[in-house]
Amino acid sequence: MKITYKKLEIEDEIRGKAYVHWKAWHEAYADIVDPQYLEKLTLEKCESIAMTWRENNVIALDGGSVIGFACYGPCRDEDLVNAGEVSAIYILSEYYGQGIGCRLMQEAMAELADSNSIVVWVLAENARAIRFYERCGFAADGCEKVATLGSPVRVVRMVLKLQRS
Repeated sequence: MKITYKKLEIEDEIRGKAYVHWKAWHEAYADIVDPQYLEKLTLEKCESIAMTWRENNVIALDGGSVIGFACYGPCRDEDLVNAGEVSAIYILSEYYGQGIGCRLMQEAMAELADSNSIVVWVLAENARAIRFYERCGFAADGCEKVATLGSPVRVVRMVLKLQRS
C-alpha cells in the first residue's frame, strides 16, 4: 500500500471525496448523530457538496482511490484574528491507525502556516476525534455551540496556537 497526498483536482477525485464524506459520516457518527439525519445524508447530497466546495481540499489516495480528505481555509469565528480552520477531516475506517489522518492534518496545516492559530470544531461526544486532535496539538478553548443534526448536538472548539519564529 502506497498512500499519496495531493490537492483535489479532477472529477473522479471529487466523487471519491464525496464517497469518503458520506461513508465516514455513517461510520463515525452512527451512535452520535440522529439516525434520521444520517439517513438524509445521501451519497448524492455529499456529491453536491463536493462539487460546490472544490477549493482548499487535500486528499489521500490509495492507488487511484480517495480514502481520506481534509478541508481548510480561513477561520469562520469572528473572535479569532488571523486564524485558519480545518473544517473537515475524514478517513475511511479501514485506514484508521495508519497515520493518514496525521498526514492530512499536516498537509492542511502547511496551507494555513501564515495563521496565528488553527481551529477545529468537533462533536463533544466524538471521543476518537478529540483524542486525534489532542495528539495533533489542539486543545479545547472553552468555546462551545449547539448544532442541529436532526437533533441538537454539542460541538466544542479546539485550537492549536502556532509558534512564530
